[in-house]
Amino acid sequence: MGKRLTKIYTRTGDDGTTGLGDGSRVAKDHARIQALGAVDELNSNIGVLLTEALDDDLRICLTAIQHDLFDLGGELSIPGYQAVQEGQLVALERLLDHHNATLEPLKEFILPGGTRAAALCHVARTVCRRAERGVAALASAQAVGPYSLQYLNRLSDLLFVLARVLNRRGGGSDVLWRKDRGVGEGPG
Repeated sequence: MGKRLTKIYTRTGDDGTTGLGDGSRVAKDHARIQALGAVDELNSNIGVLLTEALDDDLRICLTAIQHDLFDLGGELSIPGYQAVQEGQLVALERLLDHHNATLEPLKEFILPGGTRAAALCHVARTVCRRAERGVAALASAQAVGPYSLQYLNRLSDLLFVLARVLNRRGGGSDVLWRKDRGVGEGPG
C-alpha cells in the first residue's frame, strides 16, 4: 500500500471522479470502477457468509478467496498491473473438483436457497457473475490481467458447488426447480 490513509475523506471525489492506484483519475461510473466495485461487493458478500457457523475447511477456503479478491481489486485499480496468478486459478479448480466429488450429480436445476449459509453463498455467486460481467466489459475496452476473468468464472462455479455443500452439511438438500408444477400453482 503506497499511501497510508490517515484521513478518510479527501474531497477529491466530489467532482464525480476517483483516483486509481497509478495516480490517474477516472469517472466514478467508468468500466474499471464498475468492475472494481462489483469485486468489492463480492468480497463483502463472502464476508457476510463467513459470519455463519461454517466448518473450518470452508472458512479457510472462503478466507483465501477474500485475499484473492483483494488481489484482483488491486489489479483492477492499477491499469497494466497483474496480481492474480495462475496458481490462484489452479487452487480454485482443485477446490471445485474436491467439493464437487462429494455431491451427487445434478439431474434438475436448483433454486438458490436451502439453509441460510447456502442462500448467502448463492447471493455471493450471483454477485460474482456480475463482477465477471464487469471485468469482461472492461476487458473489451482495456487490457486486464490474463487470469482475472478465468478466476471469476471458476469462482462462481465454486460458489455454486459450495452452496450445495452447505445445504448438505446443514442437514438440508438442494431446492429443486419444479418444471411441472402447473400453471397458477404458486405461493399461497
